[in-house]
Amino acid sequence: MDVEAFFEEMPFADLLGVEVTAVEDGHAEGRIEMRDELSWNADRMMAHGGVTFTLADTVGGAALVSLVDRPVPTIDMRIDYLDAATGDVYAAADVVKNGAQVGVVDVDVTAEDGTLLADARGVYKTGD
Repeated sequence: MDVEAFFEEMPFADLLGVEVTAVEDGHAEGRIEMRDELSWNADRMMAHGGVTFTLADTVGGAALVSLVDRPVPTIDMRIDYLDAATGDVYAAADVVKNGAQVGVVDVDVTAEDGTLLADARGVYKTGD
């Protein structure tokens, strides 16, 4: 499966502009270029929490798909928002567990300068 293409062709991810930039052996990276439509604040560009969440969920799923070679529906995702995203948003995800039925992935969401904006843990269905 071409993991990067699969996620970039996902209609919702495409709408937001999610780019999966690297996928290999249980690790994935991606980004969203910040634009006015993604802000929750009309006076200052600040990414809506849903943008950050979607990036974390998409990149987390990509990390796991790199190991199981098929789509993995999200069961649960927990996210802690630590700072506001005012520019492009980046995510790096690593698989913590690749089980027969469930996979777990940790995701760091950062600003371009490396500031940690959010950390997340996603749980995905890996088995039938």
